[in-house]
Amino acid sequence: MHAIGIDIGGTKIAGALVDEFGTIIKSDRRPTDAANPSEIENAVVEMIKDLSAGEDVIAAGVAAAGFIDAAQSTVYYAPNINWRNEPMREKLESRLSLPIIVENDANAAGWAEFCFGAGRLYSDMVTLTIGTGVGGAIVANDRLFRGGFGVGAELGHMRVVPDGLPCGCGAHGCIEQYGSGRALARIANEFADAGGIGLGLAAARGKRGKLTGKDIGRLIQDGDPGALAALRQLGTSLGQACASLAAVLDPQVFVFGGGVAAAGEQLLEPIRTAYLANLPARGYHPEAEFAIAELVNDAGVVGAADLARRHVTGE
Repeated sequence: MHAIGIDIGGTKIAGALVDEFGTIIKSDRRPTDAANPSEIENAVVEMIKDLSAGEDVIAAGVAAAGFIDAAQSTVYYAPNINWRNEPMREKLESRLSLPIIVENDANAAGWAEFCFGAGRLYSDMVTLTIGTGVGGAIVANDRLFRGGFGVGAELGHMRVVPDGLPCGCGAHGCIEQYGSGRALARIANEFADAGGIGLGLAAARGKRGKLTGKDIGRLIQDGDPGALAALRQLGTSLGQACASLAAVLDPQVFVFGGGVAAAGEQLLEPIRTAYLANLPARGYHPEAEFAIAELVNDAGVVGAADLARRHVTGE
């Protein structure tokens, strides 16, 4: 029983035909013109038609960064695309002969990890996607948590530092400003400016004129002291946030995805340390596990497809 998953990013649209076991049968990828919502809609329609041609497809799911209503129909707000109260499901279903659902991209990726990846052995999971920003997904008692209005689990905008750094959401001190790929670059540049353990970072910056995520990732792999210190600072912020989340949600596992999660155990170690140091009533209840996401770049399309299939089958 096949469904189609579409993942709309800031620079590309990924799509896949997915079976009920989360296996990708075929896939497609096209550039995104984020400034032109109508062209994005056209590209999604064409991709769904191409992927479904000659196949037994029961539904399609579209994942996008933004606030999606509880009915999985309307995009209230998207930060990177000019969607404001966009009736996306209605528009797509009017052009396609398939049921459509719309889902937040972090929710879709988290659901894929829960069903087919690092969270598949658990009933309660929190996913944090550490990319340019910080995305979040919550599964509680085997169900994806969306909240009363559909915009729950915006974990990147949990405030962790009172009157801290300004965030694009309009608040100050969000975990996104301390635990994201953008934050890692800021911290690394601060170490580069300070000298000392930041000399390796400064040298890499001097070659290119700026530090890129790839530069920092390579230095982490090479064991550069400044890059590792920056990663530990980032992991400490994430671990403190996880302790707060555990006090509310009590997950069995935290799963970390996104580009920064490629650091693997080097990221998880400072997260665990800070988590345990800040966990309420430590020692008197079971403690969560920590894992790196397994589906990597396929999580969005796989999760969107599975959520669409379940919407139709009622699972």
